Amino acid sequence: MTETTTPTSARRPGGIGNLAGRTVSRIGYGAMQLERLHDHRSEAIALLRHAFDLGVDHVDTAHFYGNGFVNGLIRDALRPQDDVLIVTKVGAVSDPGGPFPMRVAQRPEELRASIENELISLGVEQIPVVNLRRMDAGMTIPFPDDQKVDLDDQLAELTALRDAGKIGAIGLSSVSIDVVRHALPAGIACVQNAYSLVARDDQNLLEFCASEQIAWVPYFPLGGAIPGMAKVTDEPAVLAAAERLGCTPAQIGLAWLLHHNSQTLLIPGTATISHLEANLEAGEVTLDDETLAALDTIPTRPAVTSRG
Repeated sequence: MTETTTPTSARRPGGIGNLAGRTVSRIGYGAMQLERLHDHRSEAIALLRHAFDLGVDHVDTAHFYGNGFVNGLIRDALRPQDDVLIVTKVGAVSDPGGPFPMRVAQRPEELRASIENELISLGVEQIPVVNLRRMDAGMTIPFPDDQKVDLDDQLAELTALRDAGKIGAIGLSSVSIDVVRHALPAGIACVQNAYSLVARDDQNLLEFCASEQIAWVPYFPLGGAIPGMAKVTDEPAVLAAAERLGCTPAQIGLAWLLHHNSQTLLIPGTATISHLEANLEAGEVTLDDETLAALDTIPTRPAVTSRG
């Protein structure tokens, strides 16, 4: 169905944004936490459908989330009336028996194989957006020398897959500003890096993406996702703003991201209906100039510590 005839067309959590040439709600959904509902499949599907009914029209996922389990949930949750843009990522694969739940898979032939797995587990003929998850910035895991692949070789493979109609657009994840600049000729739809109110080291990259009309889709939008990472919800200025405005500290953190740059799209994840609704309601929080000034004074810290 077209956007004007879908039941959710009047709902735009966070307002209107653009992703890969399509109008979307600025608040979408990150599906990684659905793996926690492995033994509660019907609950997971109900959560996804509730998100779609509330206006979520872009979902971030990956085949290595539960080795296809999460993608299968999305496939089964989508209904004929849903008009949802699926964004997935390649560059790693599931590794249940390894020291980490995933291992790096950066070689061009591995990227192609990953996309074939994505197509199968999602049950689609084309993936609208595929992010190349590099190891240039943010949280990394150990990887051997044969996985240190030239960016041009990776982009050539993804471009060939786009030309073949298997993917619609190319994005980048965990990258530096130099990598994004180098990749521009390939046509980049979005960039996903760790970024939040308490971790703003990539501000220059955000501004560069905005100038190039590239969607900025931060992961770890509230910090605190791994031990030692600063949490947005621990900051006194955030707590004070939440009390004054009658919302939660997490909603303040998400609202700040939306106010900070109009090119930002959010993909907060959760495995509960209540948190889903609260995340979407963050788009209705208005931050006045005084509150924004107080939040902007919060010091920034490194988003994550590299491993290996």
